Amino acid sequence: MTAPLISFKDFSFQYNSQTEPTLRHLNLDIYPGEKVLIAGPSGSGKSTLGRCLNGLIPQSYPGKLTGQAVINGHDISHSSIFELSMDVGTVLQDPDSQFVGLTVVEDMAFSLENDQQTQPAMQQATAKWAQTLDLNQLLTHRPQELSGGQKQRVSMAGVLIDNSKILLFDEPLASLDPASGKASMALIDQLTHTEDLTVVIIEHRIEDVLQQPIDRLIVMQDGAIVANDRPETILRQSLMAQLGLREPLYLSALKLAGVDLDDCTHLDSLAALTVPNLTTTLQQWTAGVTLNTPTVHADPLLQITDLNFGYSPDKPIIKDLSVTLNRGEMISLVGQNGTGKSTLSNLITGFLTPQSGALTFNGKSLADQSVKERADHIGYILQDPNQMLSKTLIYDEVAAGLTLRGVAADEIEERVLATLKVCGLYEFRHWPISALSFGQKKRVTIAAILVLRPEMIILDEPTAGQDLQHYTEMMNFLTQLNRDQAITIMLITHDMHLMLEYTDRTIVLGGGNILMDAAPADVLTNETIIDQASLAKTSLYTLAEQHQLNPTEFVAKFVQAEREAR
Repeated sequence: MTAPLISFKDFSFQYNSQTEPTLRHLNLDIYPGEKVLIAGPSGSGKSTLGRCLNGLIPQSYPGKLTGQAVINGHDISHSSIFELSMDVGTVLQDPDSQFVGLTVVEDMAFSLENDQQTQPAMQQATAKWAQTLDLNQLLTHRPQELSGGQKQRVSMAGVLIDNSKILLFDEPLASLDPASGKASMALIDQLTHTEDLTVVIIEHRIEDVLQQPIDRLIVMQDGAIVANDRPETILRQSLMAQLGLREPLYLSALKLAGVDLDDCTHLDSLAALTVPNLTTTLQQWTAGVTLNTPTVHADPLLQITDLNFGYSPDKPIIKDLSVTLNRGEMISLVGQNGTGKSTLSNLITGFLTPQSGALTFNGKSLADQSVKERADHIGYILQDPNQMLSKTLIYDEVAAGLTLRGVAADEIEERVLATLKVCGLYEFRHWPISALSFGQKKRVTIAAILVLRPEMIILDEPTAGQDLQHYTEMMNFLTQLNRDQAITIMLITHDMHLMLEYTDRTIVLGGGNILMDAAPADVLTNETIIDQASLAKTSLYTLAEQHQLNPTEFVAKFVQAEREAR
């Protein structure tokens, strides 16, 4: 019998800075050639397990270690990071943090240079991996100039060039547009077989990973492994929602239609899924759902007319863009990496100045308003809350904007306490920010904007890296703000689930302009737009097509039923 390449025996780990173990009595074997997905809610220990695999624990993150963890014959408690790096190549969530070379080819060759390999050997190795990973046209480019998917391929080249046989991916889909994410999963699957790799993927987005076959799904909770089996077995048990994870959309649709999962085979693959009488069942369910009349928002708030911008005059990013956002709308702004979504937000908030065109807010031109003046009406919330937090205590952070504006102390206290209650943070008002979870920190950044009473909020990837529980809490909170206070909310996102579940209007950017402006279900059932904007068909679209249903109608009815159930 083949010996495991990775083996944990009654393994526990406790960081020196923690009072409780983060990993508890793990028993896990991963065999050569396996492709394994590790999932779990935030704080379940996934990232800590990843650090054990690549040697960062206990070398860079010291702590108390019990039991045994062996990687390709090396006990991690007695192995250096360098030794384990020969066996495990790690591709981080943010490829930019991994680049060291000025060009793609320099970055690929970096580890070989450190190993003092000869020029011919380096040239041969870089040529091989450039061919394998389709990087030949990018070798002289700066890594930072590339798209998200291209950056990820460069990161993969930089670790594969050492002939590592174990490849560890930490949230590989978090920063990628849907099409790039799909291509990335296909490439990983191809490399698993052609290069005889063992692949470990740590990821929240289970449906996206399952676009390609996975040998095993390992689910963690509270530092322990609570499920370790073939994906189909775990999906059939409906464990995902119970464990704070999101199950594939097509499974949710089957359940809504009253399908018994015990009657299904190949649940982990929509292409191979077999369900008795499924076409009839889905058609009957669809016929039984009546779509509500959509709410019409007709009070213009932000009007953008003939907007043009480029960091250099000969390379425009925004071209003659015109759009109107109405008061009280919940909007998703989508498009492929590098298409100008963040640039448009920076033009709206005043961090960038357009070459031409007009922006009007509440009937007044924004042209002469400073960043601070615009911030009184338009809040901008970054993806990482740590980039926005500057105070030690929650109360002081939320009060900071009002203090800078010279508001009277009595009014500051009244507005801050009222805002903390709205945001569900009142009981934590005297807490240090450092004691909060990522999701709670995100709420603090929203509270610090909300206290200024803005009429519009822009959020960049509000749910990135969050598990289903925190994701749902965040979006329910935003939906309540949108509904109760008529605040216009624009979400910049790559998450097609988020776009479908929570927004009523989707603006698709591409080629410097708006490719489509419509309901989310209409966007995600338009094959031309999906292709142009590097989006991806959802499994709902595919399910509808397979069973002779109108995809737009089916998706719209599913979204409505999900919202009503929620």
